[in-house]
Amino acid sequence: MTQFLPPNLLALFAPRDPIPYLPPLEKLPHEKHHNQPYCGIAPYIREFEDPRDAPPPTRAETREERMERKRREKIERRQQEVETELKMWDPHNDPNAQGDAFKTLFVARVNYDTTESKLRREFEVYGPIKRIHMVYSKRSGKPRGYAFIEYEHERDMHSAYKHADGKKIDGRRVLVDVERGRTVKGWRPRRLGGGLGGTRRGGADVNIRHSGRDDTSRYDERPGPSPLPHRDRDRDRERERRERSRERDKERERRRSRSRDRRRRSRSRDKEERRRSRERSKDKDRDRKRRSSRSRERARRERERKEELRGGGGDMAEPSEAGDAPPDDGPPGELGPDGPDGPEEKGRDRDRERRRSHRSERERRRDRDRDRDRDREHKRGERGSERGRDEARGGGGGQDNGLEGLGNDSRDMYM
Repeated sequence: MTQFLPPNLLALFAPRDPIPYLPPLEKLPHEKHHNQPYCGIAPYIREFEDPRDAPPPTRAETREERMERKRREKIERRQQEVETELKMWDPHNDPNAQGDAFKTLFVARVNYDTTESKLRREFEVYGPIKRIHMVYSKRSGKPRGYAFIEYEHERDMHSAYKHADGKKIDGRRVLVDVERGRTVKGWRPRRLGGGLGGTRRGGADVNIRHSGRDDTSRYDERPGPSPLPHRDRDRDRERERRERSRERDKERERRRSRSRDRRRRSRSRDKEERRRSRERSKDKDRDRKRRSSRSRERARRERERKEELRGGGGDMAEPSEAGDAPPDDGPPGELGPDGPDGPEEKGRDRDRERRRSHRSERERRRDRDRDRDRDREHKRGERGSERGRDEARGGGGGQDNGLEGLGNDSRDMYM
């Protein structure tokens, strides 16, 4: 198959040139023998110099010694700089320190992204602000993280000093203190070796972390560090964290119990209010029914009294209008249409029974209208009877006229 391939592909399968033959060496390097054997240094001692003429030996500096030396040199250099700056430092003649020192508030640990307008909004809640001075770095122009706020009134500064310490602004809790440079005698700032707090005393086992407003003199006499400071510090932090979590759980449980008690009291109060409202509504309904029953009873008694008066007046008027003639209508029990057993009395009984059987509002209104019509007819009949009596006294008519008038009156009363 390879004979059919083109020459360029056949060149890939061609064998290489054979390896050239080289004659072997006489001896290997480790097999060769040296002409001069090894010897000591005794023949060369006379070539060395005299030890009495040699310079003294020099000792090299170790890494730890070099770091300690640099640290001491740095501390000495910094002390010289601090002494020089202390001679030049005068807070009363500082051009940046303006305004009343007793109305000025010092704010530290400010977020680097916090602006002056943000500080003004946060601290204006305690009173009107006169001026805010934020400190910037002279070399880079970036904020240093602290500022001075001057208030219009001293009481506002005291209020901010009391309530604004630890306030969170832009994710960081600020430290608030009074201006001590111009108010405290012998005061030195932190950059000149003064300040409050023990956060820059040394390592983590020596430094103290607190708000910074407390005096550091009470932290001076501290016991020495323990053999395992990191482990003790971690244990203390864990213990404090557990205590804080327990306190938070207790506070949360107290709030829940108070909320449950409040809801329970509100439910019981609502239930009591509903019960009282039901009782009041029942009492109102009872009083309303009692008043309505009293009014109905009073109206019934009034109607009965009117009916009695009306019946007595008719009996007395009949003999006067009819003269002394005895009645000719039958037995004494039946006295005609106007007697006690006449149709008018039966109609009144039927009306009374109907009023007692029906209690709806429509029936009561109908009864009132009927009573009003009856009173109107009764008054009209009384006026007619008086007119008949006047005519009888004047002699205008005889006995027939009086009987006719009596019949009309009885017919009107019946209607």
